[in-house]
Amino acid sequence: MADVYKTTVSLRFKGDDLDPDELTVALGKKPEIGARRGGVWISPKGGETVSRMGSWILSIKDAEPADIDGQAAALFSDLCQDFTIWRRYAERYQGNIFVGVFLSQFNEGLSISTTTLNAIGLRGLELGFDIYADDGRDDHDSSREE
Repeated sequence: MADVYKTTVSLRFKGDDLDPDELTVALGKKPEIGARRGGVWISPKGGETVSRMGSWILSIKDAEPADIDGQAAALFSDLCQDFTIWRRYAERYQGNIFVGVFLSQFNEGLSISTTTLNAIGLRGLELGFDIYADDGRDDHDSSREE
């Protein structure tokens, strides 16, 4: 089995009453996408989007080949280390780690270390995946979409 071609990793919080400025202060870093419900944010492709709910999204550099452990460690390293704060916001605002898994061929695989799984769990975050098969297009970047 070959290694997965590429992974994207994002930290996402969403909620009707989410205030991105409050999360920025609590977690210690400004997101790429931060908008209140009804607010406007600019998509990765440059289009304006009206937020259906409050959003706070921070992404880390894509990894080729896949490296979820390294991406998660880099993402968490610059953020608040108080797990009580994390759990409070993760529960209140549907916090999750989103992973985009990009396959270049049939039967690629990956694993996630217990260190990474513990880091996600201690923060009260869910772990979600979207898996993309190579179809010749390079426009599958939903890790940064609302």
